[in-house]
Amino acid sequence: MTATHAATLAILAGGEGSRMGRPKGELRVDGQPILAYLLDRFQWNGPTLLVTAPGRERPPGAEGFDREVSDPVAGEGPLRGVITALEATQTDFLLVASCDMPMIGSPQLTWLAENLSAHPDSPFIMPARHGYRLETLPVGVRRTSLPQLLGHLTTGQRSLHSLFQIEGARAAAIPDCWDESVWTNLNAPQDLEDFLRGLSS
Repeated sequence: MTATHAATLAILAGGEGSRMGRPKGELRVDGQPILAYLLDRFQWNGPTLLVTAPGRERPPGAEGFDREVSDPVAGEGPLRGVITALEATQTDFLLVASCDMPMIGSPQLTWLAENLSAHPDSPFIMPARHGYRLETLPVGVRRTSLPQLLGHLTTGQRSLHSLFQIEGARAAAIPDCWDESVWTNLNAPQDLEDFLRGLSS
């Protein structure tokens, strides 16, 4: 079994999108829901999981996922979303992406899965740009790390950056060939306009 076949792909889509002016899971790209756009882009050959928040379940495009799960409580941040996904996955690895990063693709997800497979002592792996700049998403997480992450959340930690307090946390340098556009993040309406303009050109 390859590393990717041993992995579930989860997309976080529960954010309120206060800066965007609407939930990011409701965005559209080229006339289709952004969630459908991402599934087409990823072409993932393993299980897929959509993670939403209370009151924002079943966003457009949710039907394309194998399963949808919702955080038990709203407003607990991305770490809660990762834990919600981890509680639902049945594969050894979980790869977590976000609905507001539309330039992440199969190469990044495959790279994460292969890094997890190559470092069995690491509970999770995050990409590092230029050798030092940590990117918290996408992140690759080992299913056996669930007790560690739950314990971390109970201390009041909510950010993904804080996970590097956990023993065995690993940042892996990304390949030099990855373009900076991979890290496009749709935080505000102008970001979405710029992204759509780039697609049309």
